[in-house]
Amino acid sequence: MKRLSTLLLSLSLSTAALCSEHALVIQTDFGTKDGAVAAMKGVAFGVDPSLSIFDLSHENTPYDIWEAAYRLKQSATYWPAGTVFISVIDPGVGTERASVVLRTKSGHYFVGPDNGTWTLVAEELGIDAVRRIDEKVNRRPGSEKSYTFHGRDVYVFTGARLASGKISFEQVGPLLEPKVVSLPYVRASQSDGVLHGTLPQIDFHYGNVWSNIPDTLFAELKPQYGEKFLVTIFHDGREAYRGVIPYAHTFGDVKEGEPLLYLDSLLDVAFALNMGNFAEAHHLSSGSGWSVQVERAKP
Repeated sequence: MKRLSTLLLSLSLSTAALCSEHALVIQTDFGTKDGAVAAMKGVAFGVDPSLSIFDLSHENTPYDIWEAAYRLKQSATYWPAGTVFISVIDPGVGTERASVVLRTKSGHYFVGPDNGTWTLVAEELGIDAVRRIDEKVNRRPGSEKSYTFHGRDVYVFTGARLASGKISFEQVGPLLEPKVVSLPYVRASQSDGVLHGTLPQIDFHYGNVWSNIPDTLFAELKPQYGEKFLVTIFHDGREAYRGVIPYAHTFGDVKEGEPLLYLDSLLDVAFALNMGNFAEAHHLSSGSGWSVQVERAKP
């Protein structure tokens, strides 16, 4: 029995030794109907067969950089420091936009085009350093003639090498100014009892509408469950929705089909229909052109 325990411990330690240093998490707008994502994973596996590779999403709206930025914000903080994120929503592939690795003050790494994708994680996690990828050394061998698949040829190759410890952050390429391209949007604020924010994303499975107004800002209104709030949503400055909605603890606090204002899983103010689709019912969408105001409803 003692010999068996020793053998099992030895095997456990050997397995741990084979594991790569950090996880690799991939986001694209490629979908999974063809071989693009599999090709990227194949490159990563070729760099290090022990690499732990995970999907963030591959069903992002094509070319939607803002959505990519929000998906990173939505998930990055739940991964440990050292995790390497690859994000390839890159309508400018092959152009002069910079290919970079961002290291945040939280110790996370983000690899991809500097086209606005890092807007929200840079703000939330802080910028520690930014390096431009030196494609002379950090590019998949034999891919020099390829100009339209940097996700496979540059980003996942570099990210996998970084995650596995085959290169250091310093070996990515030259250090740039500690800043990234930032997409414009309405920052959450409060003025005279009126909350202002943007609608960064729709919960596309259920049609719930998420805002960027945090619970800490909402708390300044001293809300009580059951209390009603006037919600006004704008698209490019024009009113798209106006309604009075009760603040609820969760969906079941209101009748089926009725609206509610609640705090979503990121503890931001959100709007929904219980067992219904709020966005579809009111023809709403999301993005930097969509803004919202929330204020206490008048009696």
